Amino acid sequence: MKKKIAKELRRRKQKIQYRLRDINWPEQSKPMFCAANIHYEMGDRARGLAYGGIGAMHLLARQTGLAKAIDQKLQLLKMHLPYHESDHVLNIAYNILCNGGCLEDIERLRNDEVYLDALGAQRIPDPTTAGDFCRRYTEEDVQTLMDIINEVRLRVWAKQPDEFFKQAVIDADGTIAGTTGQCKEGMDMSYKGIWGYHALLISLANTSEPLYLEPIRITPELPI
Repeated sequence: MKKKIAKELRRRKQKIQYRLRDINWPEQSKPMFCAANIHYEMGDRARGLAYGGIGAMHLLARQTGLAKAIDQKLQLLKMHLPYHESDHVLNIAYNILCNGGCLEDIERLRNDEVYLDALGAQRIPDPTTAGDFCRRYTEEDVQTLMDIINEVRLRVWAKQPDEFFKQAVIDADGTIAGTTGQCKEGMDMSYKGIWGYHALLISLANTSEPLYLEPIRITPELPI
């Protein structure tokens, strides 16, 4: 981070800390929210993005080699017109990072010009195209994608201090991933009446990183 930017961030933090300092307030005659003369203008140059950190996340995906590894090892598309495998995978991941709860939420992002510019993309896959990409996966393809992520993860771990490698705690836990519809392949109803998938999540408890996700057949008769 540039010294000028770091200095400005410290100044703004100090300013808000001073503003929120403890004060023995006297009785107030009017509400705290008292703004009245509010005007909005459309800026010619300045543009805002609610998810400003998405650019940093994309740089991380590129600098760690994740995007390149996905394109090299995950072969789901016969032709790239116009998207590559990494475009689809990152599109879904970024949707989650931007508070998306389903594929339909991608539509909100693909209509955000600032978001597209932050990723250097003319366009991103729409929800229908993203759904078609998901349906191309076989069980082996899902395993391949998890292996790709874990291979890249090793390069990231290699940059950690020695203390990071002293102890690793592996956590395995099952959960019900609820979903809509009743005709999706592999889903069933839990004993609580929830339609979805029973997933076994293997994670590194030290950092809460998901390592592997294994689908398990739901048995409605048994509590989960």
